[in-house]
Amino acid sequence: MGRVTERRKVIRIRDGVVSSRPDTLVAEEPMEIRLNGKPLAITMRTPGDDFALAAGFLVSEGVLAGQQDLQNIVYCAGATDDGSNTYNVVDVRTAPGVVIPDITLERNVYTTSSCGLCGKASLDAVRTTARWPMADTPPVRISPELLASLPDRLRAAQRVFDRTGGLHAAALFSEEGELLDVREDVGRHNAVDKLVGRALQNGELPLSRTVLLVSGRASFELAQKAVMAGIPVLAAVSAPSSLAVDLAAEAGLTLVGFLRGSSMNVYAGEDRIAVRAAAAQG
Repeated sequence: MGRVTERRKVIRIRDGVVSSRPDTLVAEEPMEIRLNGKPLAITMRTPGDDFALAAGFLVSEGVLAGQQDLQNIVYCAGATDDGSNTYNVVDVRTAPGVVIPDITLERNVYTTSSCGLCGKASLDAVRTTARWPMADTPPVRISPELLASLPDRLRAAQRVFDRTGGLHAAALFSEEGELLDVREDVGRHNAVDKLVGRALQNGELPLSRTVLLVSGRASFELAQKAVMAGIPVLAAVSAPSSLAVDLAAEAGLTLVGFLRGSSMNVYAGEDRIAVRAAAAQG
């Protein structure tokens, strides 16, 4: 099995002094996802939680909606010419009767650790019909003070980042601020897939009363993953993209960006943020 971190020799230069030392790096390896035996996508990821990653990816692609849709996930034996198992190829088997959308031709799913899904034919090809409409009734209400406390709690839970400084993270919190789960990966979209996939495996979809916090920016793809999992609130420590804001407004997702200290920007779904009326008007 691949390791989460690896050691490499590095030449260190500090104030003109040169030395040699080992450095701890985050591991990055390709993983092929097969669907019912057929190749579907290749993603660059940090090894670990591979089955959850594959399941979460298929939630965002509209293939899986709940635990009942998944039959099993296995590593593929004989993945190489010599028949050895690299633990870099997984096969997801859907339950009988699950309708598989056409995601192999037009969607051209190839993913990278930096940008996620790349090379899709058009915005219509990227946009996926949500299987879980926003269903937080009564609506989730989150105070700015609670939101402001979440990045520090996420950072404290990033075990591998402390050793490498090279991982993104995604965390799932309850509406009361309880840390439910946290996952790390070289790609933030993979970290979200690992969270969502774990929730699917545990029969917890839709995640209708939760807050998703991601390190870095909030892209269209991350907003879509939140919508596809039924998550009502997405917060990011950096900026959202324009398409992420458009999707959030369209789908009823609360989108918060630049969540740093006590400051934040609310780009969509401000009704879920429990601000004082006077402050909101000002």
